[in-house]
Amino acid sequence: MDTLFFITSKIVQFCIEPLNWVIIFVGLGLLFLSLRKPHLCKRFLLLALLDLLVVGWLPTSEVFLRAFEDAVPKANLILVSEKDIGGIVILGGAIEGGDIATDRGEISIGAAAERVTKAFELIRKYPDVPFIFSGFSGRLSPKGLSEADAFRQLIAEQGLADKSAHYENQSRNTYENVLYMKPMMGELGKKNAQGALKPWLLITSANHMYRSVSAFQKQGLNVIPVPVDYQTAATLRWAAFSLEDGVQNWNKLIHEAVGLLAYWITGKI
Repeated sequence: MDTLFFITSKIVQFCIEPLNWVIIFVGLGLLFLSLRKPHLCKRFLLLALLDLLVVGWLPTSEVFLRAFEDAVPKANLILVSEKDIGGIVILGGAIEGGDIATDRGEISIGAAAERVTKAFELIRKYPDVPFIFSGFSGRLSPKGLSEADAFRQLIAEQGLADKSAHYENQSRNTYENVLYMKPMMGELGKKNAQGALKPWLLITSANHMYRSVSAFQKQGLNVIPVPVDYQTAATLRWAAFSLEDGVQNWNKLIHEAVGLLAYWITGKI
């Protein structure tokens, strides 16, 4: 069932991403042109142009993406001491593992690189606190090195102590992140005087934080949000147009919207 859920979520996201509809509109336009129906051809080509304008004009995506990024307040780490936390959780999604890492012998960090750099910062700040990196791959047909194994290699390359390091390398999505880490957090996490598990710092992208925190809370796990990888500022860029940035924004936005709706429908949050 979890595999079906994973595959379905990927298909739905692909079907509703705005840029993919440009190809469909252009294809339909060419079809009607070949059928000698120029009025329908023009309509679909205009729809394709409108779609490109919506994707490229950044406020159309930023206004919704910013809502996701602001949904969970950012924790003030200055006020968090080592004795206050049970551990550190780093969610995958930033590391390009797979066959490229295996073939080239180098780990590539993707657009959400702040998940990794923030993890390095906190591992150095709290050296005696256990940390778990969670992630196998978000691809439908993964190959080669898992994200967790890639992060293990980065830890070694950075010369960071691995005495507190733990890895979960089976999960393909946020729900599985939480499900597979729950017993690990219960076993490894530091506890208070009453024997209750202390909250864990949670590192993930800001637009992904609301769904992540909700999934942990659903499993009875208390986390302190450490959002990174912000894509929006305090104000919208009304004059900004970029197809490259727009495509990335819409991809993140659709991914979170589909994930949030699917998790809510299936009772995962």
